[in-house]
Amino acid sequence: MGRTAGRKVSCHAIQGHAPGWHHGGILFVATLCTLLFASEAVAQCSARDVLRNQLKLKQAPSDRPQVPIKSAVDLPAWKTIRIGTFANFFALSNALDAAGCGIGNSAGEILARPTFTVSATKTSVELFTVSAAELGFRTDTALLADIYARAKQLGFGLAAAEVGPQLRLQYFDQPIGEFLIIGMEPIGTWQGAPVILNVANGGAGLILIGQDGSAEAQIPAASRFVFVRSHETAPAEEQEAVTLVGR
Repeated sequence: MGRTAGRKVSCHAIQGHAPGWHHGGILFVATLCTLLFASEAVAQCSARDVLRNQLKLKQAPSDRPQVPIKSAVDLPAWKTIRIGTFANFFALSNALDAAGCGIGNSAGEILARPTFTVSATKTSVELFTVSAAELGFRTDTALLADIYARAKQLGFGLAAAEVGPQLRLQYFDQPIGEFLIIGMEPIGTWQGAPVILNVANGGAGLILIGQDGSAEAQIPAASRFVFVRSHETAPAEEQEAVTLVGR
């Protein structure tokens, strides 16, 4: 069966041809649009399609030097994504499935929890990537709680949980070997274990996985986080006064 990837589908145009339709017709259009979207998204997360996207864009993995950042205002946005584009968790989950994106067990569990919500408003969100080392940690690892505290002090903020799966759907050209930890409030599994999300490309395709989100979790200093920019940036003199110590 041939793919429709790359072809633009306008659901508004389909609806425009039948302004007098009743609810049954509208339901049919919505279903048709869903199917068309799914056909476009097929296999976008597979290893073969990821490689094709990277070759097309000629994108290489970032090897940015691990230079400490003084303030979030000094760092340009890495990527802008849209959230609030799905009505509920089920629609978001179906889109991930249609795109062939892998979902780890713990990630799938917290996505299905009542505490995971999607935005009711379509919004553009600027994302920033930064490692623990760039936040100023000199040790091999750092506690997740300390990383979050330092990020907040420099002017970064935690992202909404929806950013994880949305980024997965809007980042099909992720370099192989890149693992991006979503800086977010952890969501508890059914057993109560705190989990945060990780948007990853381990080489076998694009995946959304979960990892330990407890305050005491030890995170390698080279690990990269995805944050948003906070509106509560600490004064410069307060930032300079902070000294990080290894644990």
